[in-house]
Amino acid sequence: MTLGVGGSDAETELAQLSNMIEQVKPIQLEEYQQRIQRATIHMKKLGWDAMYINAGTNLSYFSGTRWYASERLVGALLTAEGNLQYIVPYFEIGTLEGFMLVKADIRSWQEHQSPYQLVASVCEELAVNTLGIDESLPYYMFDAIQKAAPGMTFANGQVVSEYCRSRKSAHEIELLQIAKNMTLEVHKATARILREGITTQEVTAFINQAHKAVGAPKGSFFCIVLFGQDSSFPHGVKSPKALEAGDMVLIDTGCEVEQYKSDITRSYVFGEPTERHRSIWQAEKMAQAAAFEAAQLGRSCEVVDIAARTYLADQGFGPDYETPGLPHRTGHGIGLDIHEGPYLVRGDKTPLDVGMCFSNEPMLVIPGEFGVRLEDHFYMTESGPKWFTEPSHSIDDPFGLG
Repeated sequence: MTLGVGGSDAETELAQLSNMIEQVKPIQLEEYQQRIQRATIHMKKLGWDAMYINAGTNLSYFSGTRWYASERLVGALLTAEGNLQYIVPYFEIGTLEGFMLVKADIRSWQEHQSPYQLVASVCEELAVNTLGIDESLPYYMFDAIQKAAPGMTFANGQVVSEYCRSRKSAHEIELLQIAKNMTLEVHKATARILREGITTQEVTAFINQAHKAVGAPKGSFFCIVLFGQDSSFPHGVKSPKALEAGDMVLIDTGCEVEQYKSDITRSYVFGEPTERHRSIWQAEKMAQAAAFEAAQLGRSCEVVDIAARTYLADQGFGPDYETPGLPHRTGHGIGLDIHEGPYLVRGDKTPLDVGMCFSNEPMLVIPGEFGVRLEDHFYMTESGPKWFTEPSHSIDDPFGLG
């Protein structure tokens, strides 16, 4: 039997988990002000006069104001000189003030008025000629702003938001580390409750409870549980099977701490691995290691993907995205969003820089048999990549207990 898998139950494991976020400190006002300053410096380099920041993770990142995007335009205009002005429906002003961390003027619109015309009017007041547009803004909203300001030049705001957000501060990395530590403990507890006949729904429910037990108020941010042949479908199947002896187990889950996400996948066998299991699992582990070694400062993101894919091709998998092999990118950025740029994929030529954080998950899919995904995350330091969580130890001892 695989070490650390089976032999316990949900009640026992939940009782052994403890809160891991008692010492967590939220991002402070000073750091939000530093983010705004970084954005304005980059905007000036690009020749932008201002940037529209939409409700969602970009607004939260730059201002600390947590507000979910909806059909009503809510956001903020940030000029290259650092002037911040919120755009909000009039009836939401009081609520916004309660969430506002970086204080600034509020410009409002009534329900019968056009918020897009308001944006255009504020831009005219501020002498904005070139406006960066938040990449998450729905097209119909951008189209309306464009029509309200026909003489204005527009640019993709992602150039600024991704530049700033991809370079995490020490505080952000600390929050990410805590979230990942929490999820790894949940993975260990989950492996111990597995038994023949357990359903994916039972496991998913336990993982949600376990995340709450370690301190995530909302439980799991997401959860994928797959057994046997189902594990060859990276994001699951419509009707997942119950667990049987000899099944490959694939569990991919995460939580959030102060909005910062974890996302860890473990794959192992319930019972005794076959030689086929062992060879595929080991190839996956080595591909993950090849990607990690390739992640060096100044190299492009695509180099990491190429390293993993080249190793797998040398082992007879692929080529490229063909299966048996690796059907998707090697990794994604992570932070306030579980998937954010830049990405570890061929074609992304963003140079690796200090503070960038990525998943490393060059999944191996063997159609008709099983899949193996080992997913850990790393961040870039002055001396190269550093793991948030140590990779899975071996197929017989996935959590390094022996």
